Amino acid sequence: MHLATNVLDLSRVLAGPLCTMMLGDLGASVIKVERPRTGDDTRAWGPPFDDRGESAYFLSTNRNKKSIAIDLDLAPDRDLLLELIAGADVVVDNFLPGTLERRGVHPDQLLSAQAGLVWCTITGFGKDSDRAGYDLVVQAESGWMSITGEPSGSPMRAGVAFADIIAGKDAAIAILAALLAGRSSSSGAARDIAARRIYISLAASARAALANVGQNSLVTGIDAARWGNQHPNLVPYQLFETADRPMVIGVGTDAQWKACAIALGLDGEADDPLLATNAGRLAARQRVVRAMQSRLIERPAQEWIERLGLAKVPSGIVNSVLEALNGCGASPLNGIAPSVPGAVRLPPPRLDEHGTAIRQAGWNVFASPE
Repeated sequence: MHLATNVLDLSRVLAGPLCTMMLGDLGASVIKVERPRTGDDTRAWGPPFDDRGESAYFLSTNRNKKSIAIDLDLAPDRDLLLELIAGADVVVDNFLPGTLERRGVHPDQLLSAQAGLVWCTITGFGKDSDRAGYDLVVQAESGWMSITGEPSGSPMRAGVAFADIIAGKDAAIAILAALLAGRSSSSGAARDIAARRIYISLAASARAALANVGQNSLVTGIDAARWGNQHPNLVPYQLFETADRPMVIGVGTDAQWKACAIALGLDGEADDPLLATNAGRLAARQRVVRAMQSRLIERPAQEWIERLGLAKVPSGIVNSVLEALNGCGASPLNGIAPSVPGAVRLPPPRLDEHGTAIRQAGWNVFASPE
């Protein structure tokens, strides 16, 4: 796949760089603009660092880009930035309101001058907020932490910065939609600034990601609770201990429940009409869980996985991160393989690695062999 698009990445940390990396995976030409000397904040977010001194955090979201260091407080560098914007199809930034404007870079004016330009600003809490957008704070305020963790424990953040990640993916989707609308329209729609001026916020993306949990609360008027590794709407759908390691079983249909109970040798439960429906199993949650746990602890996880697999019951072993990444082509330099139909063409750049070439050739830097 080749997305014939020039993307200027003025963002840093996670959501913006993830968005532009995804566009780069799809084939876009991406120039990453960084501050002189320090670059993207995440270049210093370690350890761990690789043997060249690059942080793992930075490496995770910056492949398929070329880097240039630009000082926006210097007139020649500001002029260079405007030249790069003039040749761009997409600009992504996550500056606080007014930061670019105070340096003579006015997105709305540039959008007016370039009919095909798409500009996406990623914020923490909306386009008019000057609050810094950190994933931890967003997870807290969006309701995520209140529903994560054991029922009797404290609120818990997710182990991955999902607010940033979801916002980055939302930004990529919105950008692709705007590009498609512009390229499929021969009228003023392609030139409508409002349609090409995109704002994505971590807070809005996180709230939208509450999905079915949020809908449960909206329908019932009852606030969502923490369920740990259990599910508020399905039984059994949780973690279980086995003779050697934890595993999960996720039953989504009544037929799967019947197959699950038979595979585990729980004949009484399999034939009990009170447990034949999910509503009945919800009412008897503790009974179902106790019966399953007492059986699963008798044998190793892999044996149960094989039995449940033959019965077509969804189940899985709880892998470590290294186990999950084993055999999937993940690289210490280039990261985890693209989740979209894309390719890794360039490793994450060193700070200002391509600065001289970009200053000389601009976007034509991508015309030369990689």
